[in-house]
Amino acid sequence: TYQSAKENNIEIIDASCPVVLRLQKRIKDKYTQEKGNRTQIVIYGKKGHAEVNGLIGQTDSEAIIIEKKEDLDKLDFNRNICLFSQTTKPLDGFQEIVDVITARIDSNASFEYFDTICRQVSNRMPNIKEFAMQHELIFFVAGEKSSNGKVLFSECKKFNPNSYFVSSPGEIDPELIKEGISIGICGATSTPRWQMEEVEKRINEIFTSNKVKSLK
Repeated sequence: TYQSAKENNIEIIDASCPVVLRLQKRIKDKYTQEKGNRTQIVIYGKKGHAEVNGLIGQTDSEAIIIEKKEDLDKLDFNRNICLFSQTTKPLDGFQEIVDVITARIDSNASFEYFDTICRQVSNRMPNIKEFAMQHELIFFVAGEKSSNGKVLFSECKKFNPNSYFVSSPGEIDPELIKEGISIGICGATSTPRWQMEEVEKRINEIFTSNKVKSLK
């Protein structure tokens, strides 16, 4: 694709996340270093996710994908293990994987792990928790395919069951908007401010409409 663009004088602007690019290089370097040593390169991430597919590509598709601790049975605990993480996975989930491998690894095998989770996501967890608990109703705004959106929304839902994931203003259920309740709007690290403002605008429109109806 890059070669084709170059041949056709098409300018390419690489907007890839620098954190992901650095992770790709780390995995490629580790894979090259350990090749021939029977070391298992393991990635804690979502199978089929674009980022994870890119990470697997750095290992000639030899990396083992772990989505949850039950998947760890795929590993050979008599062989060396080197663990990385998709950048948007939850920190507590990664730590759980580390703990299980540490407990199961053979004494003659080595286990290395690298916390490669993006702190833009993990550092927001405490704020999301506090924000969710401050309001009676939460609208979490993010794209349907946003991985960090799903992680942060899950955290939101954990502390406020009345949390709803929306990708556009049209997905808001008017029946949820009641007079006198506290409504909070938040989003993923990649959610633009204008998108949350559109949701706020729609909520205000629904509130006004519901209020008019109640006066009839």
